Amino acid sequence: MLKFFNGLAMRRIRRSSGDDSGESGSLILITIGRRSSLERQNPVAWFRAEGGGRLIVASAGGARGNPAWYYNIGAHPDRVHIQIGGRTLEVRAEQLHGAERERAWQRIVALSPRFASYQKKTDREIPVIRLIEYPS
Repeated sequence: MLKFFNGLAMRRIRRSSGDDSGESGSLILITIGRRSSLERQNPVAWFRAEGGGRLIVASAGGARGNPAWYYNIGAHPDRVHIQIGGRTLEVRAEQLHGAERERAWQRIVALSPRFASYQKKTDREIPVIRLIEYPS
């Protein structure tokens, strides 16, 4: 069922005009499977990062474990792309920690309060990842 809804979300993202100039939106995260080595695509929410780039959240809706794409990024950090605004971009992914993560988390929760409810549902600290475009 999740696969079906993810497919619908990705079609919507691809069909949109893709205005990515705001403070948040949706993108398609493209990773390489850590075990399969196959390309994987997931729709994820993004938030403008302080100092540049975009933030994504490995919330999995507050599930006990992180989403598979989080581990794919860890296994292949040099092979991450995003589709946004009708473009495919190569990005560097870095996980935020400590005070930097906390500032980003507060910004995310202010823009999208549902993430606070996801954190309450789980014992794990939900990872926040910064995506930074490589120069073209």
